[in-house]
Amino acid sequence: MLYSTTTPEQKRVKLREILASGTIQQFPGAFNPLSARLIEEKGFAGVYISGAVLANDLGLPDIGLTTLTEVATRAGQIARMTDLPCLVDADTGFGEPMNVARTVQELENAGLAGCHIEDQFNPKRCGHLDGKNVVDLDTATKRIRAAADARRDPNFLIMARTDIRATDGLNAAKDRAKALVDAGADAIFPEAMRDLHEFRAIRDAVDVPILANMTEFGKSDLFTTAQLQNVGVNMVIYPVTLLRSAMGAAERVLDTLRSLGTQQVRVPEMLTRARLYDLVDYEAYNKFDSGVFNFQISDIH
Repeated sequence: MLYSTTTPEQKRVKLREILASGTIQQFPGAFNPLSARLIEEKGFAGVYISGAVLANDLGLPDIGLTTLTEVATRAGQIARMTDLPCLVDADTGFGEPMNVARTVQELENAGLAGCHIEDQFNPKRCGHLDGKNVVDLDTATKRIRAAADARRDPNFLIMARTDIRATDGLNAAKDRAKALVDAGADAIFPEAMRDLHEFRAIRDAVDVPILANMTEFGKSDLFTTAQLQNVGVNMVIYPVTLLRSAMGAAERVLDTLRSLGTQQVRVPEMLTRARLYDLVDYEAYNKFDSGVFNFQISDIH
């Protein structure tokens, strides 16, 4: 009932443990708090909170328009509804190194288990689009150093994302990954790798966990967990999968309403009322209310 019974500190320890487990971990992307609860119920290891999803949910493109306040607030709402560790996309850290430091502390306060910070220019672009620009090495490492120095919980995961593969090639990505680890990154997110060989190259370049982004319609094929584990990937995210699925279903229902004048033929595809009540733990709230309000006032003489 209400929120997670696991503290943010416990979730951060758990994230460290599963990344060191030797088994690849799947983090589907939650697009709202209720979807995070569904991800947990289905047995996944953690929840990913995509910057693209947070922007798209506001009706905005993923070009750095969201603010730290918006991201921290929504990510916190998602994180508090699940016992799973949540990793959030912090874009470029929302400014200069001091802004990056504040970003990390705000995300700690919001209950996140970790975040990733990228080396794109601000405003950034979606990692699987062309035309990206990355900052110089000094700027990139300052962001990560500021993030690592600012955290108060040493288990809060600082992941460095690099987009340099798209602009300067694989060797540049390997070199940058090494430098970001030296600057304090606990894990590396090499964006838009072309194939399994490239993931293996990053794995061989660093001694920290690495992440694979299996987003639809991107630069990478949609590799299986077995394929990714074979090349040493520790964690895989599916950032926009649930949002795309939900919006696709919503569009089909709206088309049906317009064409048929009723949603009846779509009802079998919907979450039932009983299932929705189960997800939000309706019965627990009902029992709580009954326990509070079942007293009787004795007659007063």
